[in-house]
Order: sequence, then structure tokens, then C-alpha cells
Amino acid sequence: MVQQFDQTEMRFFGRVLSAEELDLIREIVNDFPTLSVTEISRTICELLEWKRSNGHLKSHECRQMLERLRDQGLLRLPEVRRSGPTGPRVIELSRKSEGGAEISCSAGELEPLCLKVVKAGRGGESGLWRELIERHHYLKYRAPVGATLRYLVYSGQRPDEVIACLMWTSPAWKIEARDRWIGWDSQTRSRNLQLIINNARFLIMPWIRSKNLASKILGLCARQVPLDWEQTYGYRPVMLESMVDKSRFSGTCYRAANWVLLGQTTGRGRMDRYRDKEAMAPKLVYVYALEPDVGRRLRSAAAPTFLPINEERQ
Repeated sequence: MVQQFDQTEMRFFGRVLSAEELDLIREIVNDFPTLSVTEISRTICELLEWKRSNGHLKSHECRQMLERLRDQGLLRLPEVRRSGPTGPRVIELSRKSEGGAEISCSAGELEPLCLKVVKAGRGGESGLWRELIERHHYLKYRAPVGATLRYLVYSGQRPDEVIACLMWTSPAWKIEARDRWIGWDSQTRSRNLQLIINNARFLIMPWIRSKNLASKILGLCARQVPLDWEQTYGYRPVMLESMVDKSRFSGTCYRAANWVLLGQTTGRGRMDRYRDKEAMAPKLVYVYALEPDVGRRLRSAAAPTFLPINEERQ
């Protein structure tokens, strides 16, 4: 049995939905039972103008919102249609992601380094990126939530070999140490949170032994990623963040790249806004300011300025 909404508003992914909007969502779901969940998500995004800064619909976030409402007994969604492949749930590993010959050298011997944006797709560099993360990263591959940029890192001395993989995503919704350091309130955080991006994956191929390579890659990221993000999403971030599992790593490469240690997480998931997930191991919180007095900028009442985007990067 579907329950009635008993709240005047709800918050999902930084968007506050009023009671009227929640009623509209229920009405759409009830009135169009033949539509797929994806089609319903896109319809809701259009009606509520739930879009990214580049004008693209936030249909992925909307679908997760619908599934949460369903799990809470507030909606009844159509059955998932099994009409064909919807994306790799299980990553099939091939020989191209197997380990290479051991490389032991200084970071300087691998320069110049090149960060290459990985475009969306099932094969090619996108497939290789997923395989490498699934095979060699301790967190494995998970479909990202929100805005995302993925990279393969190449060496000018070994142009045909991938030496590292990275992924930058939308930031964690709430981190006590970070939010205390910035000094913003919840309203300001909702408005300016997108000015922070999160280093969600960082993998140097395990057969590469090169002192200071990780910090050099992070230094290159600080220069290039904000430009790529602006070109892709229409605005430039002002701060980078990362959460490091202290049971596995000390964060030495972040400190060497001039990131600042703010403290540690409370052990909730980075997207656990409702405190309903299992506790996780606390992680070290590192940040890197991309402009002076970044705290003041993030506390500012001014919303981000969005620029025209390069549609070819989508």
C-alpha cells in the first residue's frame, strides 16, 4: 500500500522539493504507468527544470530519488523493462587490463605526463578505464552519481601505456570537518557545494614504482581538471577534496602536493544524507584550494557563474 506524503518538503541531491512538487511527481507516476522509469525521470526533470549547469537533465539523480521514494513506500514505480543491455553491471575483464612489466624509475623519467579525458562509451578508453579500476582499485568500479570526469594518465616516455586512472565527481553532500573549516550554513552549502569536486578514484598501476609520481599527477590535476570541468559543465570549481582510507593509506602524496588535512569523516557514506546506511571506516579529509581565500568564496552569497559549454565534450 502506498503511503501519503506527510512532509511539507523533502531534499534530494541538494534540491528541495515542495509538497506541491511531490504531489506532481506522484501524479505523473500514476497517470503514465506505461512509461519506463527512465522516461518518467526525464519527464519530471523537464517539468521541474531539474538540470545541470550545461542544460542537461539530471535524470540519473531523479531516478535515484524515485527509487528512494519507492523504497519508503511513497511511490509505486513501473517494473523495470528487460528490453536490452542498460550498461555493464558486471565488468568483464580482458587481457588489456592485466598487469604489465614492472617499471621502477623516478617520476622525472616518466615526464611529461598527460591527462586524457575519457569520453563516455562502452568500449575503447572508457572500457579500459572501467576494467583497470575494477581489476586493480580496492573499491572496484561503481557507477558514479552526478557530474563526473574520468582520466587516463600517460607518460611521454611510454605513450602507449596507461600509468594511472582518476575520476573526479560531484562532492560529498556533507563532511563535518570540511564544512566546519569553510564555515558555511546549510543554505549556502546547498547553493555553492557544486564549486567543490571530489577525487573519487586515484589509481597508479600497481606494477609502477616511481617516487613522487602520485604527487606530480595531483599537481597536474590541480592545473588541468578545473579547466576541463569548466569546459564540460560550464563553471570552474574553486576547491578539490578527497577522502583517504586511513587504514590503507596515509595521504602522503596529497600532503606532498600541498593538499591540506582537515580531519576525518564520521564514518557515514559520502552520499548518506539520511543517515540510513551502514557505518563505514572513517577517512582522512584532504582539500586543495584552487584560488586564494577559498573559504570566503564558498561562503559567498553569489551563486556560481555559468559559461557556455563545449558540447563536443559531452
